[in-house]
Amino acid sequence: MRKTLAAVLFLCCTSSMAMPDNVKLVGQGQFSYLFWDLYQAQLYTANGQWSDYQQSAPVVLKLTYQRDISKADFIEATVDQWEHLQGKVSAQHQDWAKQLDKLWTDVKKGDQLSCVLLADGKVQFYFNDQLLGDVTDPAFGPAFLDIWLSEKTSAPKLRKQLLKPSA
Repeated sequence: MRKTLAAVLFLCCTSSMAMPDNVKLVGQGQFSYLFWDLYQAQLYTANGQWSDYQQSAPVVLKLTYQRDISKADFIEATVDQWEHLQGKVSAQHQDWAKQLDKLWTDVKKGDQLSCVLLADGKVQFYFNDQLLGDVTDPAFGPAFLDIWLSEKTSAPKLRKQLLKPSA
């Protein structure tokens, strides 16, 4: 009985930490800055369609890096994008940046960083399919994913590619 209970608990715990495999590709695109290709992005949802964060959950944004980027540069770019979207950097943004500093790592060409927004509002980050950790603030997921998916994104071409199924 104890072995069975231990096995069930192990499966529950490990499956809750695994990146969802029951998601379908919505769209994908390339993000470049000036003449540098920075990353390829793929957006996945439960049914392969985008409606909104709640109805599409789980939402997975996978970034495959095409050059080395330091953790500090990635966090700075994230905060800059929140400022672009909101017109300012709030105390909440600064708190989230501190959490990201504890979770993220430098990326090298070929590395993948994935953001998974779950139905309960929690966000899990994966680095090369290994769980880095999570952010439990339910406001974080939409604020983070809006960097790519908001109509006010600074990368409208990429947004269009992510939200439109590939031909």
